[in-house]
Amino acid sequence: MNSSSVRRLNRRDFLRSAGLVAAGLGALPSARIFGQTVTLPFAHGERQMATYPQKRSMILLTTRPPQLETPFSVFNEGLTTPNDAFFVRYHLAGIPTEIDSDAFRTEIKGHVNTPLTLSQADLKSFEPVEVVAVLQCSGNSRGFVQPRVGGGQSGNGAMGNARWKGVRLKDLLDKAGLKAGAKQVTFNGLDKPVLATTPDFVKALDIDHAMDDEVMVAYEMNGQPLPMLNGFPLRLIVPGYYGTYWVKHVNEITVINDTLENFWMKTAYRIPDNSCACVAPGTKPASTVPIKRYDVRSFITSLSDGQTLTAGQSVEVRGIAFDGGSGIDKVSFSDGKGQWRDAELGADLGKYSFREWKSRFTPSAGEHELKSRATSRNGQTQPDDPSWNPSGYMRNVVETVHIKAA
Repeated sequence: MNSSSVRRLNRRDFLRSAGLVAAGLGALPSARIFGQTVTLPFAHGERQMATYPQKRSMILLTTRPPQLETPFSVFNEGLTTPNDAFFVRYHLAGIPTEIDSDAFRTEIKGHVNTPLTLSQADLKSFEPVEVVAVLQCSGNSRGFVQPRVGGGQSGNGAMGNARWKGVRLKDLLDKAGLKAGAKQVTFNGLDKPVLATTPDFVKALDIDHAMDDEVMVAYEMNGQPLPMLNGFPLRLIVPGYYGTYWVKHVNEITVINDTLENFWMKTAYRIPDNSCACVAPGTKPASTVPIKRYDVRSFITSLSDGQTLTAGQSVEVRGIAFDGGSGIDKVSFSDGKGQWRDAELGADLGKYSFREWKSRFTPSAGEHELKSRATSRNGQTQPDDPSWNPSGYMRNVVETVHIKAA
């Protein structure tokens, strides 16, 4: 789909192509949207596949709003995740399906000297910046959590890595001029609640973070306009921070002189206030803080659980690693025989990007448990045992891929 068709995507065409037109965003005719199924490797892991506008076949989590998980095999295609395979996460069912980018405006307002109303052309008059950064849902991998917790039961595909292009948030705020006492910046988008009792999805960053030169508002993703379901025409980019802050379809940026205490900041997306963000399974934390940066993670991408290899034949094992912004120092690989060895790291696309790693091993006949462990430049290493919190956030345990050799 070219940029002009994105710009004028008609609501009825969007819904029809998603298989949703018969009942708004309600019942989905299976003949149009559902294809094959996939079974994720945990209890109750069977999922249907679905195709939405601008997306290839994706793992369907929910339909109202659309929640789409990236099939894990995509992560072996390259370091950047293709736009048509990038996961989709919404909080509110009132999602936009028709946006004219020529008419779209973003307001910079609140505790500023000069409120601004900016068109897309205005935004592109600022100095463009780019960053390659991972976007990861707070609940990525929640389906693996034991004991199970509520929320979307995703596998490991609620993440993606892209090259984002846009303008520094700092440049916009400098243009508007911060008044003395500015404390936070809040962000709102075009997605809206269906019911009046549902709180609008508005997030906030502390002023120092908002002004740190790294936070940006992006209008391109991997060299193309943002896909509709990933925030077209403008999305907040908060490198190293969980996706709850990456607000889509941003049309309101408001500077405030206090702390935002709405549902999405004071109640939702909070973690135990301790070093592991964890508590004993089945218990509740005494106090919580808002979720922030990613913990270090790594995955094997070239082999899948249950795969059979040829005994005695050398095989290259590849994977990815990332963290919250210090960068990857090393990745170790284990073939399950009790020994770890350093893997070879691939190209460095920046401290917020996936980092490829690879190693070789020659399997003997039998079963093997393959593992990878990443260490970040700040010294954080993946744990052998998973931690637990009531929301199933921030899983970063050493993952295991079971293979057979014959």
